[in-house]
Amino acid sequence: MLRRQGHADLPLHTGTVPKWLSDRMMALGTEIIEALLINYGKREVLRRLSDPLWFQSLGAVLGMDWHSSGITTSVMYALKRGINARAHEFGLCICGGRGKYSRQTPEQIEWLCDKTGMDSKELVRASRLSAKIDNTAVQDGFQLYQHNFIVTDEGDWAVVQQGMNTKTKTARRYHWCSDTIKSFVEEPHTAVTGENTGKILNLTDRAAESTRGGILTLSREEPERILRELCKISGADIARQGELFTDESAPVPAAHTPAWQNNIIITENKRTITMPAHHEVRKEDVDIQRLGAVLATAYADGDTESDSSHTKDFESLLLTPGLGPRTLQSLTLVSEVIYGTPSRFTDPARFSFAHGGKDGHPFPVPTRIYDETIRVLGESIEKSKLGYTEKSECIRRLHRTALQIESACEPEADFDAVIAREREHSHDWGGMTCSGAV
Repeated sequence: MLRRQGHADLPLHTGTVPKWLSDRMMALGTEIIEALLINYGKREVLRRLSDPLWFQSLGAVLGMDWHSSGITTSVMYALKRGINARAHEFGLCICGGRGKYSRQTPEQIEWLCDKTGMDSKELVRASRLSAKIDNTAVQDGFQLYQHNFIVTDEGDWAVVQQGMNTKTKTARRYHWCSDTIKSFVEEPHTAVTGENTGKILNLTDRAAESTRGGILTLSREEPERILRELCKISGADIARQGELFTDESAPVPAAHTPAWQNNIIITENKRTITMPAHHEVRKEDVDIQRLGAVLATAYADGDTESDSSHTKDFESLLLTPGLGPRTLQSLTLVSEVIYGTPSRFTDPARFSFAHGGKDGHPFPVPTRIYDETIRVLGESIEKSKLGYTEKSECIRRLHRTALQIESACEPEADFDAVIAREREHSHDWGGMTCSGAV
């Protein structure tokens, strides 16, 4: 089997991201990456990008459609715009893109290496091999149309690429990370995201080693001899070649599994998620206890004994007069994207409660709240560079507080009431969708 951190079913969505959202995605996405760089370093950024559940959660917190294939294209474009403008400062650069831009990846890598003195030969080889393997060695019905190669100035890299199956109208996202690569031709993936299609031709399976050797031998034979042998075996039972095929059907969840976990499977070497076809965010898509902890963190009243969850204390710590609970709700989810461990990203839909979605699900994007989130996070990052860590520590503390509330109180959100409140205040908070202002 492909060694995976995870996979997700991604319904294909068409359309474009409006400029009012794409610019905000670039700003917030870049700040999140910068916070990761400051706190954990460049390799951790690559590891996060190679985790499909984290990637899906990032897309949701940025206001994209929480479940669709469009997250891949839009998030990577937003990150590329923001990161590459500060590539020298970050020591990080994103090459490639969608369509014709994916084919320009080798040239972009070579140009980058000329500027930095890195070895372009090995990086270009890694880029081409990762694309070739996902498009040819693993024949799963998906044709690659997007390839992003993320590289650091130390020569580490990650790949996020996506293929399309026009018959099923689904997409599959593939993730690679140089930290985990031992062989390009034997179980190289950190993750594969996409639609379960049963059995696939997988020449990177460990069990296919003898088959790869056989193919290599055949490639050195005279074509006429190969044709004669094919004629002899035509119509024969070739079931013995079954080791070429790997069954990627997901295990059936146990009866006691919470509803929001029904499409999520996590094992030691595998992180998988199946995104549903329905457009709206439903209660069963979200860990209600975790969402409740986020809301309790932001909306705790004056009687709360724990001052770590007291709204006024947060305002004081953030040194931002007038900052309201709704912005704290968004900042708490942003804090989780930055500081959360892998186990926190098993319900990406929850992160759409930071800034909604451009399609209006779970609610319109509250642009004024979004702008406040960008401003507060940006200020915390800039002040931390100058040695003033109060704001950055407060943002980290938001996630810790939510964890404490979650473990101590087991709060549950009134899902319908949360949605209703968001929609009721959409106009006040500058709510926007692809169709315009609400």
